[in-house]
Amino acid sequence: MTLRTFAICLSVSALTLSVSAQSVTPSRTLFGYRDFSAQARIDEQFLAVPNAKLAGEELKTLTAAPHIAASKEDHDTALYVAGKFKAAGLETEIVPYNVWLNLPKEISITATDPNGKVLMTGPAREHVEGDPFQDDPRVLTAFNGSSPSGDVTAEVVYANYGRPEDFKKLDDLGISVKGKIVLVRYGQNFRGVKVYIAQQRGAAGVIIYSDPADDGYYRGDMYPNGPWRPETGVQRGAVQYLFKYSGDASTPGIAAKPNLPDSSRINPATAPNMPQIPSTPLSYHDAAPILKALTGPAVPQGWQGSLPFTYHVGPGGVKVHMFLKQDYAYRTIWDVIGKIKGTEWPDEWVIAGNHRDAWVYGAVDPNSGTAAMLEAVHGVGQLLKSGWKPKRTLIFASWDAEEEGLIGSTEWAEDNAAALQHAVAYFNTDVGVSGPNFDAGAVPSLKQFTRDIAKEVPSPHGGSVYDQWKKSEAEEALRHHLMNEHASHPAGHESDVSVGDLGSGSDYTPFIQHLGVPSTDIGSMGPYGVYHSVFDNYNWFIKNADPSFVFEQQQARVFGLEALHMADADVLPYDYVTYGKELSDYLTAAKKKASDEKISGLDFSPALAAAQRFTTAAEAVYKKQQTVPPDTTQLNAQLRQVESDFLSSAGLPNRPWFKHTVYAPGEYTGYAAVVIPGVNEAIDAKDSSRASAQLSILTEAINRAAGTLEEASK
Repeated sequence: MTLRTFAICLSVSALTLSVSAQSVTPSRTLFGYRDFSAQARIDEQFLAVPNAKLAGEELKTLTAAPHIAASKEDHDTALYVAGKFKAAGLETEIVPYNVWLNLPKEISITATDPNGKVLMTGPAREHVEGDPFQDDPRVLTAFNGSSPSGDVTAEVVYANYGRPEDFKKLDDLGISVKGKIVLVRYGQNFRGVKVYIAQQRGAAGVIIYSDPADDGYYRGDMYPNGPWRPETGVQRGAVQYLFKYSGDASTPGIAAKPNLPDSSRINPATAPNMPQIPSTPLSYHDAAPILKALTGPAVPQGWQGSLPFTYHVGPGGVKVHMFLKQDYAYRTIWDVIGKIKGTEWPDEWVIAGNHRDAWVYGAVDPNSGTAAMLEAVHGVGQLLKSGWKPKRTLIFASWDAEEEGLIGSTEWAEDNAAALQHAVAYFNTDVGVSGPNFDAGAVPSLKQFTRDIAKEVPSPHGGSVYDQWKKSEAEEALRHHLMNEHASHPAGHESDVSVGDLGSGSDYTPFIQHLGVPSTDIGSMGPYGVYHSVFDNYNWFIKNADPSFVFEQQQARVFGLEALHMADADVLPYDYVTYGKELSDYLTAAKKKASDEKISGLDFSPALAAAQRFTTAAEAVYKKQQTVPPDTTQLNAQLRQVESDFLSSAGLPNRPWFKHTVYAPGEYTGYAAVVIPGVNEAIDAKDSSRASAQLSILTEAINRAAGTLEEASK
């Protein structure tokens, strides 16, 4: 469910041969180790184990049937993953939670012209010529998770991507969406944000369709002839207001255990993260007759998609009857947790996780990640058999119900919140492989750590993953330059490959943004137009993503090495110098934005001084980390405390579940990260008093973290 899902990468043909684990010679020195030579030998043993063929077999098994969260088939995949964990020697349990979920009973859309003539009825069945998976009777009608039921007949207004600026443009045109059905296209922001803004403006309902400009024929050949979305392909998805809080709607902040009394739950129907207006997804096959019939002004510049007619804003020319009958209930989901207890610092947990549930088959999202995780576990299991044990407790987690709102990971994180205060890292993968181009996001302290891991793992294209990452990023930058576009990562102080910031849309959210556990997220990207559709299946995967599963093998190696290095490092390999520089960058940018927006009364001097204090202390600590003192217990505890220092007990305004003062999903982006969110969102709202208050809270947090670093440097 990550935003990287939509990245448009350069197409590179997959290799057909496996990759030798010995094709990259690891460095004999590495940040965090007193002597890396012993770890290098462990790494070499591990890298030799993950197997491309086995990963392919695991992916085929995991995607044999549709397995939406809480279904029998979903439970079958939990049993399968648990069996793999146990076979590797992990202490394994299946952990159930009882959560509020909807399934579709009846979904219908009918469009008529002013004379009552029917223009379309849908949704049409997803179908292409020759796909072997599309006709399984267990495939559910496409629907939106967290949408209420609804029976609405109304005129339609087209609102482009449904961003704040799109609705503002409608205001400028004098067009109201109150009482209307808003038709928006996928892209640019999280689908739940589209519904959220429409709800705020009084809309009666929302239809979200996939325009071929964004992931269909405009991008290239459609499946089954290529990787892009075919005419009837539908992007399902949750519209839960993730930017309020993730997880079960009825239990914000606490775990939805099976025996939790009703008195401990809030009413999910009116929960803050549940939409109050109905919404549903459509293919462009079904949306086209609606768009074609719309009258009113021609769309503003940039709103025209790739269907072969001029788009109009409406209203007028068409009415839509949207009938949604949802089946809501408390349903059981199943996380699978595999644990290896640490020998030296057992209370310091390293968690590596991936979700397992899918809207339909989920070959790319998420089971390419699950197959990679299983091969990482395979490699760790071989190390266990050789007598190795981790110094820190190592946990592999297979989350359930991620698609409905990061539910399984959030409930487990809330369930284990006290222990996670000492967790040293959470490593995430989701869309493990959709193509050959490695990509990553991380907190600043783990960006260099991620690059170092990539340098040690061989790439199917030769050299290291890092080498190919750098090459693909340079090619992408050149492509953007030639197209006169902006680069996908903002320019900063980094001269190395870009590691993105963490927003939301995947299972790292509760760990970093609610509990302050340092986190990363990795994937291998490529052209991928069948996201959340019936066509994200094994057949699409072997045709388009990774026919010989060598990138599955690559991702297993990267994912496993992340866990191994963090579990066994003598000194936690956090780079707080980079963190300090990024804090200064964020504050400088916010100061400029406040000036541009003419927000008065904001004094950034204390915050900038705090960021400089942080960086100075971080530089001293970095030198101490490199020397690796004989007893690192206290130093490691202080290093870990720094990320927790960025948490605010009050949380962000209007969404207190999000407690990190530096990173959060944007209230109006949903997926993409907003940095120093309390400050930036107050500036966006032109609320100077709130911006001032949030700037003070942020300054206090930075000073707390700087103080911890100063103690650590002594």
